[in-house]
Amino acid sequence: MEIAELRELLTPEALALLDALEPSTSTDDVVRLVGRLRRDGHPAGRVSAVLSQYRLRRRAAAKFGPFAERMLFTEVGLEQATRLRVAALHAGRFAAAELTHVADLGCGIGGDAMAMAALDLRVTAVERDEVTAALAAYNLAPWPGARVEHGDATAVDLDGVDGIWLDPARREGARRLADPGDWAPRLDTALDLAERRPAGIKLGPGMDRSLLPSSGEAQWVSLGGDVVELVLWSGSLARPGIRRAALVLGADDSAHELIAEHDSDDVAAGALGEWIYEPDGAVIRARLIGLLAGRLGGRMLDSTIAYITGDQLSPTPFARAFRVVERWPLDVRVLRRELAARDIGVLEIKKRGVDVDPAALRPKLQLRGERAAVLILTRVAGDRVALLAERADVPPLPTSSG
Repeated sequence: MEIAELRELLTPEALALLDALEPSTSTDDVVRLVGRLRRDGHPAGRVSAVLSQYRLRRRAAAKFGPFAERMLFTEVGLEQATRLRVAALHAGRFAAAELTHVADLGCGIGGDAMAMAALDLRVTAVERDEVTAALAAYNLAPWPGARVEHGDATAVDLDGVDGIWLDPARREGARRLADPGDWAPRLDTALDLAERRPAGIKLGPGMDRSLLPSSGEAQWVSLGGDVVELVLWSGSLARPGIRRAALVLGADDSAHELIAEHDSDDVAAGALGEWIYEPDGAVIRARLIGLLAGRLGGRMLDSTIAYITGDQLSPTPFARAFRVVERWPLDVRVLRRELAARDIGVLEIKKRGVDVDPAALRPKLQLRGERAAVLILTRVAGDRVALLAERADVPPLPTSSG
C-alpha cells in the first residue's frame, strides 16, 4: 500500500463506506459492488482503497475471525500476521509470567499486540514501515493501554518495559531474506535483547537449528496440521526444564503439547508393523520423534525417515495413524494393476525417503475406481516400497478378489 492510498483510506468517508459494505464471498458481488460505488459518485481512489480492504477483510477472517471486520490490512501484513488463536497463546504466556509492559518490536499490523492488550497488558508496539504502523495504530485504537511508534525496533527506549515480543521482518518487498543478518532486527540483535529481558522471538518453523541459542525454550507450533511458527522463549517466559516443545493445535480447538529437556534420540528401526504413524510437523521440527515413538510403543520405519511403525493402534494427537493394508514394490505397473483390482479412484499419495513426484506419478496410475485410499511411498529396510493404507478413522478397504 502506498501513502496516497493510506491517506484515501483513513478518511471518514472511506472508513464509513468500508464498514457499511455487506460481507460476501462471491466474486460477482464484488464486481457489482464496484459498479454501484462508481454510480454513487465515489471517486476512483476511494473505491480502489475501500475495495482493497474489503477483499483483505474477507481473507483475514480465517486468521482473525469477526475481529477482521473492524481491522485494516496490507497484503504482506496479513500474510505475516499471527493467527488470533496463536497470538492469544503468546499473550497468555506474558500474562502468566506477570509481566505488565510489553514492547512488541516489529508489530506489523498489530495482531500480537491486540491479543496482549486484550489481556490488559500495557503494549508499546513498534513498526519500521510507516504505512503498516498507521494501520497498526488503527487496529489497536480500541485499547487505551496500547500505543504504536513508527521507528527502528533497535532504537526504542525500553525503560519500564519488562517483556519483549519480537517478530523480525524476514522479507524485503516480495523477496524472502534467508540470511538472519539481513532480518530487521538481525537475529543476533534479537537474541541479545532476549538475554537482557524476558522475551519471545517469533521465527519461521524451518529456521536452521544450528542458530538456536544454548539456553531458553524453543517451541514449534502447528495449527490444523500446518507448522506455523517457531518461538524462542527466554527468561521468565521460558518454562524451567523445557528446551524443546511441540504444540499441536487442532481444528476442533484442542491443544496438546509434547515437551522435553532436549532433542530426543530416535528409537531403533524395525520391521513394518500393521500401523504407520506420521508425526505432526511440529514434533518433527522439535526432534521429538523418538519420544513420541517410545510413548506409542513403536519403532522407526527407517533410521532416516520420520515414520513410526507399530503392531497396534495407539491414538495420539501428535501423529496421524494409518493401517497398512498391502505392501508392494514401488513399481508403476504393479501399482496400476493392484489399485484397479481394488476399484480405487481417489488416492492420497504421501512420500518420504524416495525420489518420486506424486503429481507425475498420479496420471500413470490411470485411476478410475470409486473407492478412496492412501498410498505411502517410502523405504523399509532400504527397499523402496508402496504401502496401501487407510486412515485410522475411516472404514476398512475391501480385499482384492484378484
